[in-house]
Amino acid sequence: MKRKFGFILAGFFLATVLTISWMPTTAAAEPIKLTYANFPPAPTFPCVQMERWKKEVEKRTNGAIAVQTFPGGTLLDAKGMLDGVIAGTADIGCLCMAYQPGRFLVTNATSLPLDLPSSKVGSLTLWDLYKKYKPEAFAKVKVLTMFTTAPANIMSKVPIQNLDELKGVPLRASGGAAQILKAWGANPVGMPMPATPEALQKGVVKGLFSSLEVMKDFKFAELCKYVTMTQVPVYAFSVVMNMDKWNALPKDVQKVFDDLGPEQSAWTGTYMDNHVKDAMAWSEKTQGVKTFQLSKEEKAKWDKLLEPMTDKWIKDAEAKGLPAKAIIKDIKSFASKYEGK
Repeated sequence: MKRKFGFILAGFFLATVLTISWMPTTAAAEPIKLTYANFPPAPTFPCVQMERWKKEVEKRTNGAIAVQTFPGGTLLDAKGMLDGVIAGTADIGCLCMAYQPGRFLVTNATSLPLDLPSSKVGSLTLWDLYKKYKPEAFAKVKVLTMFTTAPANIMSKVPIQNLDELKGVPLRASGGAAQILKAWGANPVGMPMPATPEALQKGVVKGLFSSLEVMKDFKFAELCKYVTMTQVPVYAFSVVMNMDKWNALPKDVQKVFDDLGPEQSAWTGTYMDNHVKDAMAWSEKTQGVKTFQLSKEEKAKWDKLLEPMTDKWIKDAEAKGLPAKAIIKDIKSFASKYEGK
């Protein structure tokens, strides 16, 4: 009887084990979902870097994070980006600091005519500048990365090789770029970039002042057959995260985000510089675009006219209690460290 009972008990135990082994496992934890807002169209470099960052984060966290991206101002527009992230409208946002020059005084100093030679040097210089000074403007957010455009140059329908040829020429520009053109004696005309092709066709402007990837991206090479290399200025961008969302992330995820900060800065700068090279190669090969390099003597004349802009920035920044001269010195020092690397 005892032996029979033992067989029954063993059978019951085996059945229980088999039943448990065939039960479906508990579903994996749902990923943490984050929204990421951006303002320019999807093909542009700020959105290309956004998609790269999303891909890297999802891969490096093994799917623990899922990022939904919103390019083209579909969630937040350019000027409302920082405040929208602070308010939680988006968890993450990419902003161009040139749109609010007074608010981002320290980081916008990289947009002064300081001869930052490339997007990569500009991006890493900007990142170092932020890490050293931690400007008050970012106190309510977590900064994930920073980067800059490539330097601006003149694209035109007429050849421009000196200040005399530039004088009075109407060129599309905005913000600090317009101030630079004005100092050189050109006639800056403000308008959105998408409106510029029609303005060129109608003769409202005879060119534009911007980074050179637009020669291909906007097909400006079909209208502007000349490029004058000025290599100033670059414009600063930042990617920021809502502080509550950041604090709620697991520590290992936070480490992934932090590790990506300088890497993303360098990646974006390298991507932008290569994109400019590709655009100019296409422009010269397929559109017959001619590029002018200013002589050393001529470049010195152009640079001399821009010195008051930096002097004014120093004066204004010092009036607000900032170590302005040290900031300019640091920008030049950081840039020197990255040039040639």
